Amino acid sequence: MTRYIIKKSEIESMDGLAKQHFLNPRAQRINKSLGDLTGLKGIGFHIIEIPAGKESTEFHVHYHEDECVYVLSGVGKATIGENQYDIAEGDFIGYRAGGLAHTIMNTGESILKCIVVGQRLKHDIADYPALGKRIYRNANRPWDLVDLENITHPDAGQKI
Repeated sequence: MTRYIIKKSEIESMDGLAKQHFLNPRAQRINKSLGDLTGLKGIGFHIIEIPAGKESTEFHVHYHEDECVYVLSGVGKATIGENQYDIAEGDFIGYRAGGLAHTIMNTGESILKCIVVGQRLKHDIADYPALGKRIYRNANRPWDLVDLENITHPDAGQKI
């Protein structure tokens, strides 16, 4: 049965799911996917905890999905494009679809705890520019990871 409410005491007692990004072994976090527990399909709503010295994810940009982060506690650095920004409790970051590539690093000595919200569209494309990779995600299909240097854009002629 799908739930509508998760009480604070339950959220605080959850172990969460330890995750490591499949392209970045330094990107380690604990995820509490509250949206999944309540049956949300169109957005992901997560509380994440990033250990000291670790990253949230691989440096990436989504072309179709918006994402945002709200810092609950701790300190870190958000890398957005070529710039780095200090972040701390109460800060909000909006990553618009097709914007600049981004990641977060915990630069403090304690857990960096954030709320992360992102769209969950049926189809998305994301680039990992530091690795020269692109991922294609399509509903009900395996994800496809390709090298950017191997992507071609054929002229398939006029479409009706």
